[in-house]
Formats: sequence, C-alpha cells, structure tokens
Amino acid sequence: MTDEQAMWRVQMQDDHVAFAHLVQRWEQPILRLCSRMLGNYHRGEDLKQEVFARIFARRKAFHNGSRFSTWLWRVALNLCYDELRKHQRNETLPLESNDVPEPAFDGPSPDSLLAVQEECELVRRALLRLPEAARSAVVLRYCEGLKLREISEILEIPETTASSRIAAGLAQITRILEPDFPENTF
Repeated sequence: MTDEQAMWRVQMQDDHVAFAHLVQRWEQPILRLCSRMLGNYHRGEDLKQEVFARIFARRKAFHNGSRFSTWLWRVALNLCYDELRKHQRNETLPLESNDVPEPAFDGPSPDSLLAVQEECELVRRALLRLPEAARSAVVLRYCEGLKLREISEILEIPETTASSRIAAGLAQITRILEPDFPENTF
C-alpha cells in the first residue's frame, strides 16, 4: 500500500491500521527533521508526536492527488517553525548536545570518536545559527537526502530558490566553522 492509499483509507474510513503504517514508515525521518531543526532530540520526539497527532486530526484536509510525503514534511516544518518562534520570543532555545543518540558499535578508538563528535557538535551548532529558510533547505537536502524537486514542493518555492537557499546555507555554515577548523579542511 502506498502512502497516498494509506492516507486515503485514514481520511475516508478512519483506518487506524493504515495510520499506524504511515507512522511506522515516517516516524524516524520526522524525528530526525524535528531534532535537527530544534537542536534537541527530546524536543524533537515531542514534536514528532505532535506532527502525527496533527496529521490525524487534519486528515480530512489532505487533498487526493497530492503526495503524502510533501504534506507531511510541510506540517512538520511548520510545527518546527512555530516551536522555534515560541522559544525565540522567550529567548530560551537551549543548545543541547543530545541531538540524536549515537548507536554503540565496535570501531574507531575513543579519541577519534570524540574528535568526530566534537566536529559534529560544531556543525550542529552552526546549523542552528542559520535562518529558518536556509536551515530547512539544508536539513531536507543533506540530512534527509531529498532531491531539489522534493524540497521545492515541500517549501512551496521554485527549485532555483531552493538551490539558492541550500548554497547560501552551506556558505554561511562554512563561514561560521572557519575559525574552528584548520585551513585545508573545507
């Protein structure tokens, strides 16, 4: 069953099995998006639940013929924007280092893992300093691996604008990170 077929069943028949299928398929990508946009894994988890509650509550608003994924990403981003604005008004957006728990595995030495974690933390903090529009485009492209066409549909902007936002975001991240990395790293 495709996402669109499942959503149609949710929309027309309040099919909880079809909705559970959608949640199972999309909960990890939405959690990653929310965690990266907010800079906090636990707040991302809370927002992920709110996204799916909103999707179910507004199931009748889904337009047949539309792509479910585009609608879902848009709902998630809008809730992230709302959350960011709420915390900007209160000026209490904590920069926690618990973005996404790292899986345990046998591999590189603890020292090299620590260096990688420190670099990831610097990049994560730089990402959080981007304006919302650039951050969403960069997260959708490089964290979620979406194509430019999909990003333009989700953000409801032309592909050229999406491409410009990504380029501007990457350039700004590079400027932010330059003092923290040796010259030949970029």
